[in-house]
Amino acid sequence: MKKKINILGSGIASLSCASFLAKAGHDVTIFEKNETIGGRARQFQAEGFTFDMGPSWYWMPDVFEQFYNKFGHTSSDFYELVRLDPSYRIFWEGESFSDVPAKLEDFYAWFESMEKGAGESLRKFLHEAAYKYDVGINDLVYKPSLKWSEFADMRILKGLFKMHLTSSFSTYIRKYFKNPRILSILEFPILFLGAMPKDTPALYSLMNYADIELGTWYPQGGMFKIIEAFEKIAKENGVKFKTENEVTGFTFESENRASKLKTNEGEFVADYFVSGADYHHTDKVLLPEKSNYSEEYWDKRKMAPSSLLFYVGVDKKIPNLLHHNLFFDESFENHAIEIYQNPSWPKAPLFYVCCPSKTDSSVAPKGQENLFFLVPLAPNLQDSEEKRNEYFEILLKRLEQKTGISIKESIIYQRSYCIDDFKNDYHAYKGNAYGLANTLMQTAILKPRLKSKKLKNVFYTGQLTVPGPGVPPSIISGEVVAKEVLKQIEKDNKK
Repeated sequence: MKKKINILGSGIASLSCASFLAKAGHDVTIFEKNETIGGRARQFQAEGFTFDMGPSWYWMPDVFEQFYNKFGHTSSDFYELVRLDPSYRIFWEGESFSDVPAKLEDFYAWFESMEKGAGESLRKFLHEAAYKYDVGINDLVYKPSLKWSEFADMRILKGLFKMHLTSSFSTYIRKYFKNPRILSILEFPILFLGAMPKDTPALYSLMNYADIELGTWYPQGGMFKIIEAFEKIAKENGVKFKTENEVTGFTFESENRASKLKTNEGEFVADYFVSGADYHHTDKVLLPEKSNYSEEYWDKRKMAPSSLLFYVGVDKKIPNLLHHNLFFDESFENHAIEIYQNPSWPKAPLFYVCCPSKTDSSVAPKGQENLFFLVPLAPNLQDSEEKRNEYFEILLKRLEQKTGISIKESIIYQRSYCIDDFKNDYHAYKGNAYGLANTLMQTAILKPRLKSKKLKNVFYTGQLTVPGPGVPPSIISGEVVAKEVLKQIEKDNKK
């Protein structure tokens, strides 16, 4: 029997979930508070530049392909996917930098050049990481994590020791490597998982497998091409969209079932509801009497970082940058402490610069450069224009020093985005950019539940529930939640 399903938010997880539910034959509508869809992966144009607002790394291409394949498509139906080679550039202290090779044999040789025996150690390290990736991405992340018995699978149980769930990532990699630069390279993906490497399970070496073996890719036209692809698939399956429709609450037909969404444009009836909006906002603001968790519970959650972002257009080329550039010319540990242990504006921040115009001529006018700056920050810091301007000067000065190119006088467009914007645009809890920290005590069943405890027809998807933050996990989250909604529909139909 066809059911009416309303979905809050139009980010990756919502688009994924909506597509699976519509494919199953249901009437699905997505409600989005902003003018355009995509959530954190939105895009905007200014002065001839096209800026992706959030995600800029295309990792785990297999997860995208699996999604497209389930709807009779492949990524090439929507965009040209290019593997970056080198994958990215790392600027170290002083004048030195390293270009991270795309070819695996070159990667082994590079590690060997930095530390004797590190090439062979990397082979062993990646062999273990490949196992974690296989079990983690193909088994663990598809569990709805509603009860522990879901993990009583012989393949998972046999592999628990090999998954290194209780080992620290920091300790684990130091069994293989000693060179400080190698350690920084391997720890860099962990910076965005929401905890110090010493507090992150060694399971997440699967991220290194994704980086080193699966590679870094780019969809020509920008990361928003993913949103356009997901939108097309959703619409092919009948999903409807209502933008500039901010959800303000729910009404209830009974004690344990919601009946309508309230938005700034009226009330919309549905049989089932999925929130891909900020979990805390839905839980505590939209469903205050039916919330899953107390405010104290939320306040005790360890959050992944927020970010200070700058979108910058420059009227000349900058020859000494690649598409992706990591500035590791300051202390990794000190910056991580200022994010996770002693939340404060970093004294000497690490930062990242994306220059997609190196790969894609469509994102900037001819002869000009598109720059995207990102500084990871502790969530909920005091945000201000003065602080943003202060940090832009810091980043610009270091960028000019490292590239040897004067840039400031060539800037023709500049926009900042930070903690207050994440709160205003996405109702992001504490202004977070990446959801919950991936600590052992916030993994799987220990994450916020994807089902409401009090309402049988309300579900949650996205970065604050399973499997976690990032574009590929959000794609999977949408599918996992869609399956749970379909199970509930089947159960209700039998009554």
